[in-house]
Amino acid sequence: MHRVSRLLVCALFLGAALPARADVFDAETFTLDNGLQVVVVTNRLAPVVTNMVWYRVGAADDPVGSSGIAHYLEHLMFLGTEEHPEGELMQIVARNGGVQNAFTSWDYTAYHQAIAVDRLPLMLELEADRMRDLSVTDARALVERDVVMQERLERIDNDPSGRLGEQMMAALYQHYPYGTPIIGWEQEVANLNADVAREVLDRWYVPNNAIVVVAGDIDAETLRPMVEAAFGTIPAGPDPERHRVSEPAQFAPRLVTLAHPDVQQEEWLRYYVAPGYITSDDPVAPYALQVLNDLFGGSLTSRLYRSLVVEQGVAVGAGSFYSAGTVGPSQFGLYATPRDGVSLEELGQAMDAEIARLLTDGVTEEEVAAARDRLQIDAVYARDSIGGAARMVGAALAIGQTLDDVQAWPDRIAAVTVDDVMAAARQVLNLDQSVTGWLQREGDAPRMASGGGGPVIPGVIQ
Repeated sequence: MHRVSRLLVCALFLGAALPARADVFDAETFTLDNGLQVVVVTNRLAPVVTNMVWYRVGAADDPVGSSGIAHYLEHLMFLGTEEHPEGELMQIVARNGGVQNAFTSWDYTAYHQAIAVDRLPLMLELEADRMRDLSVTDARALVERDVVMQERLERIDNDPSGRLGEQMMAALYQHYPYGTPIIGWEQEVANLNADVAREVLDRWYVPNNAIVVVAGDIDAETLRPMVEAAFGTIPAGPDPERHRVSEPAQFAPRLVTLAHPDVQQEEWLRYYVAPGYITSDDPVAPYALQVLNDLFGGSLTSRLYRSLVVEQGVAVGAGSFYSAGTVGPSQFGLYATPRDGVSLEELGQAMDAEIARLLTDGVTEEEVAAARDRLQIDAVYARDSIGGAARMVGAALAIGQTLDDVQAWPDRIAAVTVDDVMAAARQVLNLDQSVTGWLQREGDAPRMASGGGGPVIPGVIQ
């Protein structure tokens, strides 16, 4: 699968995808005395639940000089407590017929299990236990650091697409911490240790900085005593404050090229800095950009695919991607894979022509209406996805949105007009605030051209 397409598959984890309506999911919420927020998404289709614990801390909160610590701590959280030594957590979940995992993004870290509803109290107790009593020896932490180093080697250092993506992100964000890889820079990951991880744990992994989201065959009345029994005795900590910088205005396009003998398929990409839910000065823009993404490059019926793949035949794949669900400035991306015999320069010129046509000729009411309908239909279908519902709601709350924002999403999408889409397109599709990327076979001479691409963005690491 194309690497950027994999990003789209991961969009649910990022909050980039459809924030579904709270009333569609029958979401309820309450807060414990220690500040722990709890959300219940009732779904009676089967006697199962997805249990998620979200912490409002991610890679963008890593201390300077300790990049990768949020992801490293995610690894350490599976190493055990005094009550449940190393390996026991995994065994307990497996013995009870469940599956579990975790992931780290720039803005949050989440831990989750899918389990039968009658095993939920045990899962809650396990999560509460490692929130308050994680036990990691210095020696074991060093072993896990080597595991992360190996993961980085596989994902980034030995993968040309991953290497390009890392370089593109560093070029796209001139000041904001999204330019630092979630997994961390190699030389800084090599110096991570248990002491640094404990500092992050003590500051950020407190009830008043966490959200428990349970989706499935349960309601708030039933869930509340379970959560209180598991988490209620954990004291609140000082409210951790995020210190995020502002991304400065950008005035020059950038081109990053990477040539490598392991490249089997060349790629053209471009990434633009774009507003998200939290940073947008115009509250309509993030919703208009979602509609733009859908009609311009979000599917096989989109403008880019029809033009570059079907009509012109210069690409074997083309599309766009956009994430509104970030605390900081977001991204709007374009990508294309050239057909044999087509150079990246030629493909970039074809992409630039499509962008120019969009900005000059605009979009039609029919295109906008169809995109709005597709997005809203997807939100309705999401009601049957227990795991998807928990991820959508949790990601929204973790970046600072409210359940009211989640509930209002369909109405805000429905209100997007042609003028809204074009205003957002003109704001974002500005070459001066973009990075273009070429992934090339070794031996192809890179050269600056009018066409280019954007980075491969690692939005979440499991």
